[in-house]
Amino acid sequence: MRLLALTAMLLFACAAAAGDAVPTITDPVTNKRAVHLAEQLRCLVCQNQSIADSNAELAVDLRRQINEQIAQGRSDGEIVDFMVQRYGEFVLYRPPLNAVTLLLWFGPVLLFAAGLAVLIYNLRRRRAQRDEQPLTADQHKQAERLLAAGSEREHR
Repeated sequence: MRLLALTAMLLFACAAAAGDAVPTITDPVTNKRAVHLAEQLRCLVCQNQSIADSNAELAVDLRRQINEQIAQGRSDGEIVDFMVQRYGEFVLYRPPLNAVTLLLWFGPVLLFAAGLAVLIYNLRRRRAQRDEQPLTADQHKQAERLLAAGSEREHR
C-alpha cells in the first residue's frame, strides 16, 4: 500500500512540475509558422500528440530544430521533408496517400462497410425467420405431446 501511495505521489508531482510547451521565437510571424509546422508533426514519444502539444524531450528538440531551420531560411516543405527523411512518414500527422498508407486511409471505411454488410445480412435473416410459415396442425399436436412428456418428467 505504501508503494502504491508513493507511486501516486510521484506521478502527481511529475504532472504538477510539467509546464506548457512554450514557443521560443519572439517574432509573431515566425512563431506562428513554427507552431503551424509543429502541429503537423507527431511526437514520436507520445504518439498521440503533436510536437507542439508535447513536453517530451524529443518534442522540445524537434521544435528547436524547426526554429533553427526557419532561421536558416528553409521553406516549410523543406523542413517537413527533413523530418520525414530523418524520422519516417510516421512523424506526419496526415501521412500522404500512397501504397503503404492505403489501409490507414481506407481501413476505417472498409471496416464500416463490412459492419454494415453484416448488420444488413442479419436483419434480412431475422426477417426471413420471422416470416416463416406457422406450424401445421400435425406439428402443433406433436409439439404439445413433447411439451406434455417433458412436464410429466419434471413432476416425477
